[in-house]
Amino acid sequence: MSVGAVAMVATIGLAGCGSEARTPSADSGYRDGGYSARGWYGSLPSHHDVTLTIEDDAVTAVEITTPADDETSLGYQRRFAAALPGAVIGRDVDDLDIDRLAGSSGCSQGFMDALEKMKEQATEETP
Repeated sequence: MSVGAVAMVATIGLAGCGSEARTPSADSGYRDGGYSARGWYGSLPSHHDVTLTIEDDAVTAVEITTPADDETSLGYQRRFAAALPGAVIGRDVDDLDIDRLAGSSGCSQGFMDALEKMKEQATEETP
């Protein structure tokens, strides 16, 4: 993580929720638990490290890094990170389609890239 890197964290109703994956309920498409992935975007390329907590197919917590070294890019990333919890917490994972948030479309692409990877993790068969 660079010197300017910051992690933004937001949570709601996480009583008894750990980072380990659990078996999904009968009507759930994703295993409950915490999932992390790196999302890439832009031509440089840039990235975010994103962690989501999923419970009953809904996002209950989100954490995202803002690792840019360039002050302009870091500003976009920080504004995006501050706005992200309000856009995703409490929403169904499959309903998330962040296109532009807090004036940034690039950061949104990075988040969506990470989200697709985490959705795959949350549906993989466990040994």
